[in-house]
Amino acid sequence: MEKKKPEIDIVNEVLEECIMAYPVSSFVISLYKQYLQRGSLSKKQLQGLFGKAEKIKDLNPGKLATLEALIMRMPTRIKSVPPEIKPMYQKDPVAGELIDAILSKYPQHKTALFLKAKYDNNEQLSAVEMADLKRFAKNLKV
Repeated sequence: MEKKKPEIDIVNEVLEECIMAYPVSSFVISLYKQYLQRGSLSKKQLQGLFGKAEKIKDLNPGKLATLEALIMRMPTRIKSVPPEIKPMYQKDPVAGELIDAILSKYPQHKTALFLKAKYDNNEQLSAVEMADLKRFAKNLKV
């Protein structure tokens, strides 16, 4: 039966060195507890640990280099820029012009009044309603 070689845990060793150097640092203690619970730290947490560990004079530079390599190997999470907020519906200027032209000539046209109310409430006009508007404009010679 072969024995597995115990892996070297650089993060744990650096955390222990930091606890020895900064025994009252709540940041280092919370990182250590979290590392023991979850078994890993985020990239930002490792960067904070690296900043603390750099200040320790008698820390092995190889451990620092290994910690830095671990940090560089981790992916950087970048939040994408949210898209511009656009209105859900944009008024069709052609429909507005047709409705205004019809109502300027015939202000009591019931279908045109209905479509104007719909247009003013930012409701989208269907293809049938647009065809009706164009037909009215053509018949009324607007």
